[in-house]
Amino acid sequence: MLLWINGPFGGGKTQTAHEIQRRLAGSVICDPEHVGFGLHRMTPPPLRGDFQDLPAWRQGVFEVLDRTLAEHDGVVIAPMTVVEPACFRETVGRLRAHGHDVRHFALLAERGTVLRRLYERGFGHTVRFVAGKDAPLRRESFALSKLDLCLERLREAEFAEHLWTDHLTIPQVADHIADSSGLTLAPNTESALRGRLRRAWTGVKHIRFD
Repeated sequence: MLLWINGPFGGGKTQTAHEIQRRLAGSVICDPEHVGFGLHRMTPPPLRGDFQDLPAWRQGVFEVLDRTLAEHDGVVIAPMTVVEPACFRETVGRLRAHGHDVRHFALLAERGTVLRRLYERGFGHTVRFVAGKDAPLRRESFALSKLDLCLERLREAEFAEHLWTDHLTIPQVADHIADSSGLTLAPNTESALRGRLRRAWTGVKHIRFD
């Protein structure tokens, strides 16, 4: 089974994926973004754009996930924002057409909620402290530029199942996805403080500057 966790940038996809992996034995995270990072690193900076526009990204994501689903016994988790219908069909749709059990979830929230979550990214505060309060983070700037499009597109029926997360914690979102997919997660026994620290560290590990 593949759990494809979609949503706007800053919507909690990565944190939810790691929460599920932590509590679901045998599960693995296969992040389609890494295919895009590799393509960017092979491309001169002036030629870089949205890597989802590249056929190589869509084909690479399909091939990696197709092989992993065929040969790995556990659940596979793919946290990735995809809002273009054609791109969605070439990834999620194509995997389904090849007989894989793909459960897709779009994590939605009100615009203000997503903006707050972007602002509260822990590493963003660190960068602003070191470089000045107006220092832009490329990742956050890109997220903001795509926010309205993401929220509009992901509401469409093609991107169901929709999950509104404004008033849910990350463990609660993970529980909902598991329940909807017929999976059983281990109980969440972390203290609130330990959970915040672990999620902050997960966020730090996923900060990129290239």
